[in-house]
Amino acid sequence: MMITALVQFTLPQPISREKAREIFSSTAPKYREIQGLVRKYYVLSLDGKIAGGVYLWNSQADADQLYTDEWKKFIFDKYGTLPSVTCFETPVIVDNTAGEIVTYP
Repeated sequence: MMITALVQFTLPQPISREKAREIFSSTAPKYREIQGLVRKYYVLSLDGKIAGGVYLWNSQADADQLYTDEWKKFIFDKYGTLPSVTCFETPVIVDNTAGEIVTYP
């Protein structure tokens, strides 16, 4: 079963798209070799007040290995706020880039 995790945090001060790109690019390499992570999207609200990520995982166990107290401290140290993490089962994915619909048991 695939898992999609939605991570969000309210920033102490709004940031611009350019600043978000700079910050996100600095942390992106950290996620390249995470076991079970299929894809990560960095997100920023249109008003620059909320940031976070959408993660696609191979399993809940893989996701749980990332969202530790140490990871929450990393987010707090980087952005000045604690994240919320909500996980969802992902039974179907529409992938228009690949031209397919994928279902998971």
